[in-house]
Amino acid sequence: MSDQPLALPGFVTRTGYPSGMRAFRTPSMVLRQVKPASDARADPTPMRWAIIGITIAFLTLFVLVPLANVFAQAFSKGLDAYFTAISNPDALAAIELTLIVAAISVGLNLVFGIVAAWAITKYEFAGKSLLITVMDLPFSVSPVIAGLVFVLLFGAQGYLGPWLQAHDITIIFALPGIVLATVFVTFPFVARELIPLMREQGTLDEEAALSLGASGLRTFFKVTLPNVKWALLYGVLLCNARAMGEFGAVSVVSGHVRGETNTMPLHVEILYNEYQFMAAFAVASLLALVTLVAKVMLEGRAAKE
Repeated sequence: MSDQPLALPGFVTRTGYPSGMRAFRTPSMVLRQVKPASDARADPTPMRWAIIGITIAFLTLFVLVPLANVFAQAFSKGLDAYFTAISNPDALAAIELTLIVAAISVGLNLVFGIVAAWAITKYEFAGKSLLITVMDLPFSVSPVIAGLVFVLLFGAQGYLGPWLQAHDITIIFALPGIVLATVFVTFPFVARELIPLMREQGTLDEEAALSLGASGLRTFFKVTLPNVKWALLYGVLLCNARAMGEFGAVSVVSGHVRGETNTMPLHVEILYNEYQFMAAFAVASLLALVTLVAKVMLEGRAAKE
């Protein structure tokens, strides 16, 4: 009888194994050479270059060239003229008002965005679809119409105007009206950044933390918030950029009182209408600079982590 092991199906001899030892291999373990299906990266080279070229050309024409022109016009008369324009008392008043309005609006929308995103992604309740629809209203309603709504509500001839006047409360053509209009046009940004991410993450992490004895508040700050940190910061960045740059709604409710209720965009309009082009572009460059610097810092920090 032969000393060679039987050639059983499914067994193969491996080089380097002791005599008589065989490795078991099933048909499912055999790697088959499958030709990969074509995907977007397999597009013809001319098509790839055409798509990339169109994208770059569009961004250059509609974003980079106008942005570069803003800074070129702002510094066209030198640094002294630039700093003189932005240090003008009316410009400083507009900058201060813009920062105050942005701080209040972003703070309110930060709280609302987190609460709304939590409610929509963590709970099931009647009217959930309606809430999401209402949340998107500022994207579909003109800012001018939004400002007009507040005038019709709180203006001297509005529904609540007589009552407000009787109690010496001023909303329209004052800081409260500007804040209300700005909050309206900016409140979807934070929530809309958080909702997709929180939906994708689900509730497993929070449930695990709660099962280990963590309180609801501790779970939020130690589990939920770190998981959505970058989406939250990006939503705040977008919200702040829109709040500082809002023109339509603020223009309706501010009254254009120079040095008092003019924000930076309204001040830019006044300067431009008075043919003070360099000063107008100087103030406008500050709006662009704040957003660009904040975005670069945020994305740089996110890339490191």
